[in-house]
Order: sequence, then C-alpha cells, then structure tokens
Amino acid sequence: MDDVTAVYLRSGAYYDSVSLMQVSRTVADTAGVLAAQVAMATELNIEVLTTMGFAIPEGAAANDLVIALRAASVEGLAAGEAAVELALAELRSGPRAGSGGFGSAPAPRTLGAAVKRGEATMALISVPGQHAVTETLDAIEAGVSVMLFSDNVSLEDEIRLKDTAAAAGVLVMGPDCGTALVGGVALGFANVVSAGEVGMVAASGTGAQQVMCLLDAAGVGISHCLGTGGRDLSAAVGGRSTRAALAALADDPNTGRIIVVSKPPDDAVLEEVTAYAAGLGLDVTWAILGPGRQDLTAAVEDFLRHSGIHVPTWPAVLVDVPGRLAAGAEGGGLRGLFCGGTLADEAMLIAQERLGAIYSNIPLRADWALGPELRSAGHVVIDFGDDGLTQGRAHPMIDPSLRLERIAAEAADPTCGVLLLDLVLGHGAHPDPAAELAEAIGSARARAAGDGRSLPVVVSLTGTDRDPQDAARSTQLLAAAGASVLRSNAEATRLALDLLTGVTP
Repeated sequence: MDDVTAVYLRSGAYYDSVSLMQVSRTVADTAGVLAAQVAMATELNIEVLTTMGFAIPEGAAANDLVIALRAASVEGLAAGEAAVELALAELRSGPRAGSGGFGSAPAPRTLGAAVKRGEATMALISVPGQHAVTETLDAIEAGVSVMLFSDNVSLEDEIRLKDTAAAAGVLVMGPDCGTALVGGVALGFANVVSAGEVGMVAASGTGAQQVMCLLDAAGVGISHCLGTGGRDLSAAVGGRSTRAALAALADDPNTGRIIVVSKPPDDAVLEEVTAYAAGLGLDVTWAILGPGRQDLTAAVEDFLRHSGIHVPTWPAVLVDVPGRLAAGAEGGGLRGLFCGGTLADEAMLIAQERLGAIYSNIPLRADWALGPELRSAGHVVIDFGDDGLTQGRAHPMIDPSLRLERIAAEAADPTCGVLLLDLVLGHGAHPDPAAELAEAIGSARARAAGDGRSLPVVVSLTGTDRDPQDAARSTQLLAAAGASVLRSNAEATRLALDLLTGVTP
C-alpha cells in the first residue's frame, strides 16, 4: 500500500518555532507516522516541506500554521492527526510566561524594553537571521552584551553590529555563536565542566566544546568561554569580537590563562590579534586549526605541559578494531558526517594529509566542493550544521534527522568504507542523541553486513559525564551498537583513517 499524506493550513494560529519543533518530533514518533512537520508557513519552511515531498496549498502565508503528515496507512494518518491536536492543545493550555494576572504589568513587547525593566547585562538572541539584526541593535542600544545564536546573518550586518557594540562598550558574540559559558552559566550549546581559571575565546562552537571537555578530563576548570562567531577571524571581520573578548578576560580577576580556539583564520588577522593579546600581557595558548598547524587535542596537550599538568590518556572504547580490518574495510571511501563544523574542519585537515582530496560542503579547497546533492564516490565530510543545511530547520545537534537519513544511505552505498561521526552533548543539545544515533549505527552495520560488507563506525564524542545526556552512558550505548567511541576528535579521525587504509591501531 502506498504512503498517505495530508497537509492542512490554519490561519492566525501562531506558535514559536521551538515549540513547533517539539510538536513535530512528538508527532513523528507516533506509531504509523513516517514524517511530520508542524511549522509556520514561512518561505523557508515551505521550501523545506516541498523538498520533503509535501504539496503546500496556494496562498499559504507566514502567519498560517501548516501541518504536514505522511503515514504508512489511513490509520497511521489518523493517529498523527490526533497527536497533533493533543500536542497543540497542551501548548495552548500551558503556562504563558509573563502573562500575569489582573492588575499585573504587561509583558515587555521588545527586547530592549525587557532589558530596561530588569537588571540584565546580556541578551541571548535566537530568531531567524533576517530578524536578528534589529533585535541585536535593540539590545546594544539598551546597553547589554549579546550572544547572537542566529545564523544566516550577512557579513555586512555582522561588521555593523560589532562596530556598534564596540562604540557602546559591549560585546557581540556571534552571529552563529553556538557556545558560551559566562560565570558558570551555559548559553547555547555548552557542557557541564568544572570552574577554574582558564578563560576561552572561541571563533568556533564545537571546537570550544571539544577543548573545554578535554580540559575537564584533565582536571582543569573554566572561568568563561566567550564565543565570537565563526567568521570573526576572517579578513573581512578582522577579529573585532576576539579583541573585545580578550580585553574582557584580561580585566577578569578569575581568569589567569587563556586559550583561543578557531577554525582556520586569516593569517594576517591572526597575527594582529596575537600582537594585541601580547600587548595586554596575557598568557595565551592558540588552538588554531589550519594546514600545518596542530589539531585541537595537540594544542590542549601543549597547554597542559606548559602549565605543569599531567597529560592524561583520553578516554576511548575501541570495538573489535582488528576484526573489522580483517573483514575488509579497506578500499572504500571515508564518510564523515558531522554536526559540528569545527570538528568537521579538523577531521578534513587530518584526513587530507593521508587521503588527498576530501569533498565537502565546507571544503578546504574550492575544487573539493560537493554539489547540491552532497554526493561523491570519493572521500566525503559533510557539516550538517552549515548555514545551507539549517535554513528553515533546527541545528542537527537538536534535530539530527538529516544526518540519520544520510547514515542509512551510506550503509547502502558499496563505496562507503568507514563512517566517521561526531556526537556533541551538553545543554541545548538533543536530550538523548546517543540512543537515536546508536539505533542508526546498528541498522547501518546490519544493512552492510547483509550486503556482505564490513562497515566500521568511529564516533568522536564531545561531552562530560555530568552533562544532561551523560557521556559515559552515551558511550556505552554507541559501543553496544558496534561503534568505537573516542573523546578526542583528532584521535577518532586517525582511527578511522587507520581502519580505512589497513593500519592496525
């Protein structure tokens, strides 16, 4: 029997995107439902729904609620519809923050008004990119620093926001700043780590998480982690937020040493920022990715040695590695499927030294760029958190569905030799990503085995045992599914390369 679909529009039924994402996930988990999207009918959301094969009624507008369901049967469709109604009813009946009661003050209508009403010193902004600039300017005018989680903000707007913030004496972290830790408070995607004297400045979200988790494993605590946005050390942006963050940490009495983490920067900008840090008298370790530079793990190890701290053996669980080699993983392509862009960058920098061309949607070289289908018979690394794959949908650390689909596709591809995956835990991430990933890994390995192939799987896990998802438990789930799990992304990449090239670890 063919799948059955249904698409409904409801005018004037507004809900915020986070709530609707939760509704979609709840409905999608309903027995008999194959796919479910409940969202406002914005241009981006309509584009996503169309690519999923749903026919959207003409005249759909941004203020309309669209409900799109695909089910295995009419009964499954009915169950999905019932699940939608129940979930929406729960949203309507739930508490509305700031609604107050008779005689209470009305809720603030703007971010600036909310800031002025309280004693806030920082605002976290996460709205679609086309609206983020206005909200950020409003916060800056109100005199607070901003963590700008939103992506899809233009380069020109980023420069304007950072210059406006500098003139106002505040800091803009972002755009596309996924991770910050301020005075022990996690903002965006951040891990539960010990407090300490190490301050971090990060033009990289998952890179910052990798570094702080490795430091935590070595018994080193963090004072603050200030994000800057991934473009901050580009030639165009010129390190505007990096300099502001370094100055802030220099004035912080709880910060004694600093680590700067970044994707590959502009060399001239890095030189300027290095000189600026030296002028502040800061003790800085530069964990900077790029050709000929150290990986993040090596940079952390150098930091520990410089600080007189023992370098530990990074946690790792290796599952039947020699046996996999004997089963014939050699000869296929490396398929790296990442949620973290910096972790993907690091993996590509390491892999290209041994494999040559690594094709990607965030390529190291322009001629290694993947086409829109994101396919190649060669070695491939995909960043599912890139702006091009998050328009109209949540970040893959929250909603991993696109990556899970690709894992299944790679299992069916005879040119796939080894799967290299990341898993990033912490506040803001999916509540139990290891369970879904373990199921996908188990299914992928079973599919490959059914075709007479071995499919080694290596997972780079970034997190701590105190994270809400519990790194130790997550490791156990993944290992039980047949994956080797390593806390160092660099070591995970090298293991995947060893498996691919027939080198016994």
